[in-house]
Amino acid sequence: MPDSHTQGASSPFNRRAQHDAKRIAILSEAARLFNGKGSRATTLQDVACGLGLTKTSLYYYVRTKEALIFQCYELKLQRIHALLDSLDASALPPLERARAFFIEQFMAWYRAQLGEDIHLAALLEIASLKPDHREQIEQSYVSMFKRLRGYLREAMDKGEVRQMEATSTTRALIGAMDWLFYWLHQVDRERVHDIAEAAWDILLRGLNGAPTPYRPSSLEPAAEVERPTQGFDREEMHRQKQEAFYKAGTRIFNKKGFNGTSLDEIAEQLNVSKGAFYYHIKNKEDLLFACYERSIAITRGIHQRACSADVNGLQKLDETARRIFHVQNSNPGPLIRYNTITALPKERRLAILAATESGNELFDRFIEEGKADGSIRDVDPFLARSLMTGSINASMDISLWRRVDDLDQAAIDYFDIFYNGLLPLEEQ
Repeated sequence: MPDSHTQGASSPFNRRAQHDAKRIAILSEAARLFNGKGSRATTLQDVACGLGLTKTSLYYYVRTKEALIFQCYELKLQRIHALLDSLDASALPPLERARAFFIEQFMAWYRAQLGEDIHLAALLEIASLKPDHREQIEQSYVSMFKRLRGYLREAMDKGEVRQMEATSTTRALIGAMDWLFYWLHQVDRERVHDIAEAAWDILLRGLNGAPTPYRPSSLEPAAEVERPTQGFDREEMHRQKQEAFYKAGTRIFNKKGFNGTSLDEIAEQLNVSKGAFYYHIKNKEDLLFACYERSIAITRGIHQRACSADVNGLQKLDETARRIFHVQNSNPGPLIRYNTITALPKERRLAILAATESGNELFDRFIEEGKADGSIRDVDPFLARSLMTGSINASMDISLWRRVDDLDQAAIDYFDIFYNGLLPLEEQ
């Protein structure tokens, strides 16, 4: 009698195939829930209920939520590398391979919404994984990054793409795709393919509406202003202590994720007693929420500065993006990465997203101003803003990816794809 290893994958008697299919269904349901409400708010019971399973049945496939997150990320990256393998085996030129990869990110989301394919988890909480799991996922992520960067470098060598700083451009490109799972819910599903093509056109041709390349003027990165503390000004002393807590908290949340962050570790880094720390910060969730509020306040100030500047729409957009980049990569920062947003409970998460959206809508305003004054070509403001804000969120720690001798030049290199596009000017 043939065993399960020799029967066809579609056979109901092939136990391995059936086991694999059930495992994939579990990972798809988990990814759907993680993307929708976050891993912290998702329990193993939620995943089991979504599939009509008992928790005991689910334990047969996965024992802990951390293992479930890891397996979801592992599956996502396996899918990505399989796509890259197929593109590498094709006869497509490098720029077309990059385009096919980009468009597929949209279409994979679309098929999952229709139930035609599995849901894939957004890679938001890599920092929270156990060290061995984190290392494995990070290695796979870096490999994906290098393969995409290879497409751009090959395209430059062939003259398909103008000469650009390839590492910065690749990082910005990946950042632009990071939040598709979030903002695509706001568009008509039947337009997803058209949206994908329009998004690729922005990356190909840029936003610049002038016949000559956009060459931004330099900006001086903002220096952190230290306000002297008056001996009896308790309110100011309290504010400075909170600021130190929020900055340290932001750094560790960004580095280790919500689950991997310890309040005791933050207190130790700041060289304060646990009692003194907990006097100001009651719990980890309150600290994370305060870190988001601080970041929103900083970006709000940058937005307001741009609003009052006597420059065209494209300059306002560019200077806003670069000033945020400066903060992300200098002592006044960093800003909180939105990868941790799902760790907040729903009410607080929605409040932060609403405040963030209010600020992001100024990008729409700058784009509309640019279209009116001719500095920006005719593009969908929501789409352009969604791509750029994803890249801005991914811009932290740029020095981990490339050498940075001049912070503002690094910012110019990073956002150049959005203004001048990939194509040589004569082909735009």
